[in-house]
Amino acid sequence: MKERIDQLFPQMVDWRRMFHQYPELSYQEKNTSEKIAQFLRELGLEVRTGIGGYGVTGLLKGKEAGPVVALRADMDALPIQDEKNCSYRSKVPGVMHACGHDAHMAMLMGTAMLLSEQKEKLKGDILFIFQPAEEKPPGGAIAMIQDGVLHGVDVIYGIHLWTPLPLGVVGVRGGEIMAASDAFMIEIIGRGGHGGIPHEAIDAVAIASHVVVNLQTIVSRQVDPLKSGVITVGSIQGGNAFNVIADTCCMLGTVRTFDPVIRKMLVERIEEVVKATCQMYGAQYRFEYTYGYPAVINDEQEAQRVANVASQIVGEQQVWHIPPMMPGEDFAYYLERIPGAFCFVGAGNPEKQIVAPHHHPLFDIDEEAMKVGIELFIRLAMDYLNKGTV
Repeated sequence: MKERIDQLFPQMVDWRRMFHQYPELSYQEKNTSEKIAQFLRELGLEVRTGIGGYGVTGLLKGKEAGPVVALRADMDALPIQDEKNCSYRSKVPGVMHACGHDAHMAMLMGTAMLLSEQKEKLKGDILFIFQPAEEKPPGGAIAMIQDGVLHGVDVIYGIHLWTPLPLGVVGVRGGEIMAASDAFMIEIIGRGGHGGIPHEAIDAVAIASHVVVNLQTIVSRQVDPLKSGVITVGSIQGGNAFNVIADTCCMLGTVRTFDPVIRKMLVERIEEVVKATCQMYGAQYRFEYTYGYPAVINDEQEAQRVANVASQIVGEQQVWHIPPMMPGEDFAYYLERIPGAFCFVGAGNPEKQIVAPHHHPLFDIDEEAMKVGIELFIRLAMDYLNKGTV
């Protein structure tokens, strides 16, 4: 298998760099999906398009009846200007693959090609899922599920190339691995006035400042220290002159949790804190809360399968049981419905100056990581079809 992967690797690099040069934003992946669908048809797979938007699937039917294993890659790019100086730099102004989805597609295409060569040995079927709109809620996963993408599927696996992990490492965890990701908007409504006559106004900026500070005590003093939660105010805007007291001030932020009970509690407590703070200073408020992706919770048995299979590829010492992390992922929706696991394959390499974080204008990956990713996809599918249990 490794020899065949080495032979295919230059083609995977070409695919990845092609996608990197011509990225498409969430819900706009028309050309990307067309290229993938054509490729899957050429492999002789049963292809469906237009699933949950621009979603594409290819079904590889094995020689014998058996379980159905789904493998997923995401397709969308981000509204970020590519600032790398390289031959495959994005040719689309203000849009780039800054999270590795280009390589995820290349890995899954390679997986489909190599497993197609082995279909006479398959005791079951493999569904290749190319999903749109992972980066932008409500997300492509839920739309594809609503269109029946998981019908008949027994298990699903997802791989994310991850530059915070070094090349040659696979990160996995049973249970909670990525957080629920929500957003909120708070508008403080006061009364404007002259900057030199504050007692005749209700200062929305000053009140908003108290709200920001008070919100931080929710997690630090009202959430069990053994539980996880984050409340971050990422934007605050109010007023437009140095000598005018602002009548309104708007804040945007995010909430990250793992426990659904904590998630519900934080929503309620945020509004209670905002309401009480505004009442204290005589202001009004407007509060909007948007539920994003739920937490990614791996099936314990399937996470153990990932660890077992990964150890055959990179060695047991290079399989890291990582702590939960706070970014969100709509792969969570698949795992709410069927067993499966989501894992991380190291793609960072300081020796090649590949150190930029995800969603950064200089983001890149060590493309050698795709070799680990494709082998992990292949071995996971074969392991499940051949064994069924860990």
